[in-house]
Amino acid sequence: MASSSEHTLTAARREALRQIISQSAVGRQEDLVRMLSRAGHRVTQSSVSRDLRELGVAKLADRYVLPDESPPARDSFAAVAGFVRQVQPAGPSLTVVRTSTGAAQSVAIVLDRAQWPEVVGTISGDDTIFVATANATAQRKLLARLHEIFRI
Repeated sequence: MASSSEHTLTAARREALRQIISQSAVGRQEDLVRMLSRAGHRVTQSSVSRDLRELGVAKLADRYVLPDESPPARDSFAAVAGFVRQVQPAGPSLTVVRTSTGAAQSVAIVLDRAQWPEVVGTISGDDTIFVATANATAQRKLLARLHEIFRI
């Protein structure tokens, strides 16, 4: 069980991480480790990775962004459009979106934040996203949107 001093150090490190991301265009965890170390935080790449996940930080295009800093939906889709390789139905209520390796989470975050009524939810892996819809009608609407946005 973590002590209260460990919780305090973690909270301070995460706040420093939030400040770095909000003030700088950083796209590599190694750079975040270096910047946090310069700010006096003892940190490893694995702790930075865990902190990014806990803070809900996304990687859009080539930089990290905080959840409350995400650009409007149109800009978000433009930022990830180059990562989407294929969109195809997989049954009447499941759509598969294939992305470049390592890009599925960033694309899924953009899809989730769009809050389209036809999307029930998403699950992403490394290069694949499953998008669930309530029914075939909702899936057709989703497919039309995705094909229009991603031009595939």
